[in-house]
Amino acid sequence: MNDLAPLVEGIAVNPLIGHPADFHVFHKFLDRCKELPAITTSVCWPLSDVALSGTVEAAAEGLIRPTLIGDEAGIRELAAKIGVDISAFPIVQADTEAKAAELSVAMCRNGQAQAMMKGSLHTDELMRAVMQRETGLRTSRRISHVFIMDTPAYERTLLITDAAINIEPELEDKIDIVQNSIDLAHALGIPQPKVALLSAIETVNTKIKSTLDAAALCKMADRGQITGGILDGPLAFDTAVSLKAAQIKGLVSPVNGQADILVMPDLESGNMLAKQLQYLGGAQLAGIVLGTRVPVILTSRADSAETRLTSCAVAVLLHYDSHPLEKA
Repeated sequence: MNDLAPLVEGIAVNPLIGHPADFHVFHKFLDRCKELPAITTSVCWPLSDVALSGTVEAAAEGLIRPTLIGDEAGIRELAAKIGVDISAFPIVQADTEAKAAELSVAMCRNGQAQAMMKGSLHTDELMRAVMQRETGLRTSRRISHVFIMDTPAYERTLLITDAAINIEPELEDKIDIVQNSIDLAHALGIPQPKVALLSAIETVNTKIKSTLDAAALCKMADRGQITGGILDGPLAFDTAVSLKAAQIKGLVSPVNGQADILVMPDLESGNMLAKQLQYLGGAQLAGIVLGTRVPVILTSRADSAETRLTSCAVAVLLHYDSHPLEKA
Protein backbone atom coordinates (compact mmCIF):
# COMPACT_ATOMS: atom_id res chain seq x y z
CA MET A 1 0.00 0.00 0.00
CA ASN A 2 2.86 2.36 0.78
CA ASP A 3 4.07 2.04 -2.82
CA LEU A 4 0.72 3.38 -4.03
CA ALA A 5 0.55 6.35 -1.68
CA PRO A 6 2.60 8.75 -3.85
CA LEU A 7 0.43 7.93 -6.87
CA VAL A 8 -2.80 8.47 -4.95
CA GLU A 9 -1.50 11.75 -3.58
CA GLY A 10 -0.50 12.86 -7.07
CA ILE A 11 -3.92 12.35 -8.60
CA ALA A 12 -6.07 13.52 -5.68
CA VAL A 13 -8.44 16.35 -6.56
CA ASN A 14 -9.13 19.20 -4.16
CA PRO A 15 -12.47 20.69 -5.23
CA LEU A 16 -11.87 23.83 -3.22
CA ILE A 17 -8.87 25.08 -5.22
CA GLY A 18 -8.89 26.70 -8.64
CA HIS A 19 -8.95 24.57 -11.75
CA PRO A 20 -6.10 24.68 -14.28
CA ALA A 21 -6.34 27.51 -16.81
CA ASP A 22 -5.68 25.16 -19.72
CA PHE A 23 -8.85 23.08 -19.57
CA HIS A 24 -9.44 21.99 -23.14
CA VAL A 25 -13.10 22.97 -23.56
CA PHE A 26 -14.17 25.98 -21.54
CA HIS A 27 -11.49 28.39 -22.73
CA LYS A 28 -12.95 28.04 -26.25
CA PHE A 29 -16.30 29.37 -25.05
CA LEU A 30 -14.64 32.34 -23.37
CA ASP A 31 -12.59 33.07 -26.50
CA ARG A 32 -15.72 33.09 -28.68
CA CYS A 33 -17.42 35.53 -26.34
CA LYS A 34 -14.65 38.09 -26.79
CA GLU A 35 -16.15 38.90 -30.21
CA LEU A 36 -19.68 39.37 -28.80
CA PRO A 37 -21.25 42.28 -26.91
CA ALA A 38 -22.01 41.77 -23.23
CA ILE A 39 -25.60 40.82 -22.45
CA THR A 40 -27.77 42.66 -19.95
CA THR A 41 -28.32 40.37 -16.96
CA SER A 42 -30.50 40.55 -13.87
CA VAL A 43 -28.47 39.09 -11.01
CA CYS A 44 -30.84 37.81 -8.34
CA TRP A 45 -29.75 38.18 -4.70
CA PRO A 46 -25.91 38.33 -5.02
CA LEU A 47 -25.33 38.28 -1.28
CA SER A 48 -22.47 35.80 -0.94
CA ASP A 49 -18.78 36.25 -1.67
CA VAL A 50 -18.74 33.98 -4.71
CA ALA A 51 -22.03 35.26 -6.10
CA LEU A 52 -20.94 38.89 -6.04
CA SER A 53 -17.30 38.32 -7.03
CA GLY A 54 -18.41 36.03 -9.87
CA THR A 55 -20.75 38.74 -11.13
CA VAL A 56 -18.02 41.37 -11.01
CA GLU A 57 -15.55 39.09 -12.79
CA ALA A 58 -18.07 38.24 -15.53
CA ALA A 59 -18.68 41.96 -16.06
CA ALA A 60 -14.93 42.66 -16.17
CA GLU A 61 -14.55 39.93 -18.81
CA GLY A 62 -17.15 41.68 -20.97
CA LEU A 63 -19.69 38.86 -20.69
CA ILE A 64 -22.55 40.57 -18.85
CA ARG A 65 -23.85 44.02 -17.95
CA PRO A 66 -25.38 43.25 -14.57
CA THR A 67 -28.20 44.79 -12.59
CA LEU A 68 -27.95 43.65 -8.98
CA ILE A 69 -31.27 42.82 -7.34
CA GLY A 70 -31.47 42.38 -3.61
CA ASP A 71 -30.92 44.19 -0.32
CA GLU A 72 -28.93 47.24 -1.42
CA ALA A 73 -27.32 47.92 1.95
CA GLY A 74 -26.29 44.28 2.25
CA ILE A 75 -24.86 44.21 -1.28
CA ARG A 76 -22.82 47.38 -0.72
CA GLU A 77 -21.56 46.13 2.63
CA LEU A 78 -20.50 42.82 1.08
CA ALA A 79 -18.75 44.57 -1.80
CA ALA A 80 -16.74 46.66 0.64
CA LYS A 81 -15.91 43.60 2.71
CA ILE A 82 -14.53 41.54 -0.20
CA GLY A 83 -12.99 44.52 -1.99
CA VAL A 84 -14.89 44.63 -5.28
CA ASP A 85 -16.08 47.74 -7.11
CA ILE A 86 -19.80 47.71 -7.93
CA SER A 87 -20.17 51.45 -8.52
CA ALA A 88 -20.96 50.95 -12.21
CA PHE A 89 -23.81 48.50 -11.59
CA PRO A 90 -27.43 49.52 -11.05
CA ILE A 91 -28.99 48.09 -7.89
CA VAL A 92 -32.69 47.35 -7.53
CA GLN A 93 -33.88 47.10 -3.95
CA ALA A 94 -35.59 43.86 -2.88
CA ASP A 95 -36.24 43.08 0.77
CA THR A 96 -36.58 39.31 0.36
CA GLU A 97 -35.31 36.51 -1.88
CA ALA A 98 -38.82 35.98 -3.24
CA LYS A 99 -39.17 39.65 -4.18
CA ALA A 100 -35.73 39.63 -5.81
CA ALA A 101 -36.71 36.62 -7.92
CA GLU A 102 -39.96 38.31 -8.93
CA LEU A 103 -38.18 41.52 -9.97
CA SER A 104 -35.45 39.61 -11.82
CA VAL A 105 -38.02 37.72 -13.87
CA ALA A 106 -39.94 40.93 -14.59
CA MET A 107 -36.80 42.54 -16.00
CA CYS A 108 -36.40 39.62 -18.40
CA ARG A 109 -40.05 39.70 -19.43
CA ASN A 110 -40.06 43.42 -20.23
CA GLY A 111 -36.81 43.38 -22.18
CA GLN A 112 -34.60 45.09 -19.62
CA ALA A 113 -32.46 41.96 -19.27
CA GLN A 114 -31.32 39.41 -21.86
CA ALA A 115 -30.43 36.81 -19.23
CA MET A 116 -30.98 36.05 -15.57
CA MET A 117 -28.38 34.86 -13.08
CA LYS A 118 -28.87 33.15 -9.74
CA GLY A 119 -27.02 34.66 -6.82
CA SER A 120 -27.05 33.12 -3.35
CA LEU A 121 -30.74 32.37 -2.92
CA HIS A 122 -32.23 28.88 -2.92
CA THR A 123 -32.85 27.39 -6.36
CA ASP A 124 -36.45 26.60 -5.42
CA GLU A 125 -37.11 30.27 -4.67
CA LEU A 126 -35.68 31.38 -7.99
CA MET A 127 -37.38 28.70 -10.08
CA ARG A 128 -40.75 29.31 -8.43
CA ALA A 129 -40.75 32.77 -10.03
CA VAL A 130 -39.32 31.53 -13.33
CA MET A 131 -41.97 28.81 -13.72
CA GLN A 132 -45.07 30.90 -13.00
CA ARG A 133 -47.43 30.43 -15.95
CA GLU A 134 -48.66 34.02 -16.21
CA THR A 135 -45.71 36.03 -14.91
CA GLY A 136 -42.72 33.72 -15.37
CA LEU A 137 -40.40 32.83 -18.24
CA ARG A 138 -42.14 29.76 -19.64
CA THR A 139 -42.26 28.98 -23.37
CA SER A 140 -43.92 26.16 -25.30
CA ARG A 141 -40.95 23.96 -24.32
CA ARG A 142 -40.61 22.20 -20.99
CA ILE A 143 -38.04 23.91 -18.80
CA SER A 144 -34.90 21.84 -18.20
CA HIS A 145 -31.35 22.20 -16.92
CA VAL A 146 -28.00 21.25 -18.44
CA PHE A 147 -24.62 20.90 -16.78
CA ILE A 148 -21.84 21.64 -19.26
CA MET A 149 -18.73 19.73 -18.19
CA ASP A 150 -15.06 20.24 -18.97
CA THR A 151 -13.62 16.90 -17.90
CA PRO A 152 -9.83 16.31 -18.04
CA ALA A 153 -10.22 12.63 -18.98
CA TYR A 154 -12.69 13.29 -21.82
CA GLU A 155 -11.74 15.30 -24.87
CA ARG A 156 -15.26 16.39 -25.83
CA THR A 157 -17.63 18.91 -24.31
CA LEU A 158 -20.01 16.87 -22.16
CA LEU A 159 -23.58 17.99 -21.48
CA ILE A 160 -25.54 16.27 -18.69
CA THR A 161 -29.32 16.68 -18.50
CA ASP A 162 -31.48 16.92 -16.47
CA ALA A 163 -29.76 17.10 -13.11
CA ALA A 164 -31.46 20.03 -11.41
CA ILE A 165 -35.13 20.59 -12.36
CA ASN A 166 -37.08 17.58 -13.67
CA ILE A 167 -37.13 14.96 -10.92
CA GLU A 168 -38.63 11.92 -12.68
CA PRO A 169 -39.40 13.06 -16.23
CA GLU A 170 -41.94 11.19 -18.30
CA LEU A 171 -41.37 10.38 -21.98
CA GLU A 172 -43.11 13.53 -23.19
CA ASP A 173 -40.90 15.59 -20.86
CA LYS A 174 -37.76 13.92 -22.17
CA ILE A 175 -38.62 14.97 -25.73
CA ASP A 176 -38.13 18.62 -24.76
CA ILE A 177 -35.22 17.83 -22.45
CA VAL A 178 -33.38 16.18 -25.35
CA GLN A 179 -34.27 18.89 -27.87
CA ASN A 180 -33.26 21.66 -25.46
CA SER A 181 -29.85 20.07 -24.98
CA ILE A 182 -29.33 19.57 -28.72
CA ASP A 183 -30.13 23.22 -29.36
CA LEU A 184 -27.65 24.24 -26.67
CA ALA A 185 -24.98 22.02 -28.22
CA HIS A 186 -25.51 23.82 -31.53
CA ALA A 187 -25.01 27.18 -29.78
CA LEU A 188 -21.77 25.87 -28.26
CA GLY A 189 -20.42 24.94 -31.69
CA ILE A 190 -21.33 21.23 -31.86
CA PRO A 191 -23.23 20.98 -35.16
CA GLN A 192 -24.53 17.41 -34.82
CA PRO A 193 -24.21 16.29 -31.20
CA LYS A 194 -24.21 12.63 -30.29
CA VAL A 195 -26.85 11.95 -27.67
CA ALA A 196 -26.59 8.98 -25.30
CA LEU A 197 -29.86 8.02 -23.61
CA LEU A 198 -28.52 6.46 -20.44
CA SER A 199 -29.72 3.49 -18.46
CA ALA A 200 -28.08 0.64 -16.56
CA ILE A 201 -28.03 -1.64 -19.63
CA GLU A 202 -27.89 -1.45 -23.42
CA THR A 203 -30.95 -3.55 -24.20
CA VAL A 204 -34.64 -2.80 -23.84
CA ASN A 205 -36.09 -4.28 -20.66
CA THR A 206 -39.79 -3.81 -19.97
CA LYS A 207 -39.07 -3.61 -16.24
CA ILE A 208 -36.67 -0.67 -16.65
CA LYS A 209 -38.57 2.42 -17.75
CA SER A 210 -35.50 4.32 -18.93
CA THR A 211 -34.78 1.64 -21.56
CA LEU A 212 -38.32 1.94 -22.95
CA ASP A 213 -38.09 5.73 -23.03
CA ALA A 214 -34.72 5.55 -24.77
CA ALA A 215 -36.06 3.25 -27.49
CA ALA A 216 -39.05 5.53 -28.06
CA LEU A 217 -36.90 8.67 -28.23
CA CYS A 218 -34.61 7.05 -30.81
CA LYS A 219 -37.58 6.17 -33.01
CA MET A 220 -38.93 9.70 -32.63
CA ALA A 221 -35.60 11.03 -33.85
CA ASP A 222 -35.80 8.64 -36.82
CA ARG A 223 -39.21 10.15 -37.66
CA GLY A 224 -38.05 13.76 -37.36
CA GLN A 225 -39.82 14.49 -34.07
CA ILE A 226 -36.45 15.28 -32.49
CA THR A 227 -33.94 17.00 -34.77
CA GLY A 228 -30.35 18.15 -34.93
CA GLY A 229 -28.57 15.28 -33.22
CA ILE A 230 -27.68 11.59 -33.41
CA LEU A 231 -29.53 9.63 -30.73
CA ASP A 232 -28.87 6.14 -29.41
CA GLY A 233 -30.02 4.26 -26.38
CA PRO A 234 -30.40 2.68 -24.07
CA LEU A 235 -26.68 2.98 -23.38
CA ALA A 236 -24.78 2.43 -20.16
CA PHE A 237 -22.44 5.19 -19.03
CA ASP A 238 -19.28 3.23 -19.86
CA THR A 239 -20.26 2.53 -23.47
CA ALA A 240 -21.38 6.14 -23.98
CA VAL A 241 -17.96 7.55 -23.09
CA SER A 242 -15.57 4.65 -23.80
CA LEU A 243 -15.12 3.10 -27.22
CA LYS A 244 -13.04 0.35 -25.64
CA ALA A 245 -15.87 -0.61 -23.29
CA ALA A 246 -18.29 -0.76 -26.22
CA GLN A 247 -15.89 -2.94 -28.22
CA ILE A 248 -15.48 -5.36 -25.32
CA LYS A 249 -19.27 -5.65 -25.09
CA GLY A 250 -19.59 -6.04 -28.86
CA LEU A 251 -21.92 -3.04 -29.05
CA VAL A 252 -22.18 -1.20 -32.37
CA SER A 253 -23.44 2.38 -32.11
CA PRO A 254 -22.67 5.77 -33.71
CA VAL A 255 -22.55 7.24 -30.20
CA ASN A 256 -20.14 4.75 -28.58
CA GLY A 257 -17.30 6.53 -26.81
CA GLN A 258 -18.22 9.85 -28.43
CA ALA A 259 -21.26 11.09 -26.52
CA ASP A 260 -21.65 14.86 -26.39
CA ILE A 261 -24.91 14.73 -24.43
CA LEU A 262 -25.82 12.35 -21.62
CA VAL A 263 -29.58 12.19 -21.04
CA MET A 264 -30.13 10.89 -17.53
CA PRO A 265 -33.05 8.71 -16.40
CA ASP A 266 -33.83 11.06 -13.50
CA LEU A 267 -32.56 14.03 -11.53
CA GLU A 268 -30.90 11.98 -8.79
CA SER A 269 -28.64 10.02 -11.14
CA GLY A 270 -27.82 13.15 -13.15
CA ASN A 271 -26.94 15.27 -10.14
CA MET A 272 -24.78 12.54 -8.61
CA LEU A 273 -22.92 11.96 -11.88
CA ALA A 274 -22.19 15.66 -12.39
CA LYS A 275 -20.94 16.09 -8.81
CA GLN A 276 -18.84 12.92 -9.02
CA LEU A 277 -17.12 14.21 -12.14
CA GLN A 278 -16.56 17.55 -10.44
CA TYR A 279 -15.31 16.41 -7.05
CA LEU A 280 -13.55 13.13 -7.90
CA GLY A 281 -12.77 13.61 -11.59
CA GLY A 282 -11.52 17.19 -11.44
CA ALA A 283 -14.14 18.43 -13.90
CA GLN A 284 -15.14 22.04 -14.17
CA LEU A 285 -18.82 22.70 -14.79
CA ALA A 286 -21.25 25.36 -15.89
CA GLY A 287 -25.02 25.37 -15.46
CA ILE A 288 -27.85 26.78 -17.57
CA VAL A 289 -31.65 26.56 -17.63
CA LEU A 290 -33.27 26.06 -21.04
CA GLY A 291 -36.82 26.26 -22.36
CA THR A 292 -37.19 29.78 -20.93
CA ARG A 293 -37.63 33.15 -22.63
CA VAL A 294 -34.05 34.05 -21.78
CA PRO A 295 -31.09 31.97 -20.58
CA VAL A 296 -31.15 31.44 -16.81
CA ILE A 297 -27.69 31.00 -15.34
CA LEU A 298 -28.20 28.47 -12.56
CA THR A 299 -25.30 27.40 -10.39
CA SER A 300 -24.99 25.93 -6.93
CA ARG A 301 -24.48 28.29 -4.01
CA ALA A 302 -21.22 26.39 -3.38
CA ASP A 303 -19.91 26.86 -6.92
CA SER A 304 -16.82 28.95 -7.54
CA ALA A 305 -16.58 32.32 -9.27
CA GLU A 306 -14.93 30.46 -12.18
CA THR A 307 -18.00 28.27 -12.60
CA ARG A 308 -20.22 31.34 -12.62
CA LEU A 309 -17.94 32.99 -15.19
CA THR A 310 -18.15 30.05 -17.59
CA SER A 311 -21.90 29.76 -17.06
CA CYS A 312 -22.19 33.40 -18.15
CA ALA A 313 -20.18 32.60 -21.28
CA VAL A 314 -22.59 29.77 -22.10
CA ALA A 315 -25.52 32.18 -21.67
CA VAL A 316 -23.89 34.68 -24.03
CA LEU A 317 -23.39 32.04 -26.74
CA LEU A 318 -26.95 30.79 -26.26
CA HIS A 319 -28.40 34.30 -26.49
CA TYR A 320 -26.60 35.20 -29.71
CA ASP A 321 -27.44 31.85 -31.28
CA SER A 322 -31.10 32.87 -30.93
CA HIS A 323 -30.53 36.57 -31.71
CA PRO A 324 -27.78 36.69 -34.35
CA LEU A 325 -28.75 40.13 -35.63
CA GLU A 326 -27.96 41.68 -32.26
CA LYS A 327 -24.26 40.91 -32.71
CA ALA A 328 -23.98 43.81 -35.14
